[in-house]
Amino acid sequence: MSDTAQVTGVDQEVDAAEQNGDAAPRAAENSEELLVREGDIAGDYLERLLDLLDYDGDIDLDVEAGRAVVSIEGGEDLERLVGTKGVVLEALQELTRLSVQQSTGVRSRLMLDVAGWRAERRAELAELGRTSAEQVRDSGKAIRLHPMTPFERKVVHDAVAAVSGTRSESEGEEPQRRVVVLPAD
Repeated sequence: MSDTAQVTGVDQEVDAAEQNGDAAPRAAENSEELLVREGDIAGDYLERLLDLLDYDGDIDLDVEAGRAVVSIEGGEDLERLVGTKGVVLEALQELTRLSVQQSTGVRSRLMLDVAGWRAERRAELAELGRTSAEQVRDSGKAIRLHPMTPFERKVVHDAVAAVSGTRSESEGEEPQRRVVVLPAD
């Protein structure tokens, strides 16, 4: 009887392992489905906002690097949704994330871009990170950059990481948190 119990236990472990093997693709599929759903919810929320404001704009939904990405393009008034230094865009992104969370019950990491501002800013910051890292590599002296949002710091950190002989870290508290570019140890 104990042999039967052991065989049954082994069979159950094999079944569990097979199920876990299938669970990973299913989890990835569910994750992708959740991100698409997040994008749809965000798109609906933003569409209603554009209608209320009487702004024209086309909403594009995508999934990149494990995030829902929502872009609004095409309207003349859209720059107002960006604001000075992207402050309005950051607030709108947070409101959109909260709307998604309310519908799904899960905290969203979606990225929102309006009128291509975030894409342009990403390019500017990547260049800033690269040139700062090259200066640090050549001079051996650290450079402290101006305060940035978490999105901006991430872009700079990624750009610095691509330059050999340098590293970066963040210092300070929000909203004065900044990137410091340093020579590699």
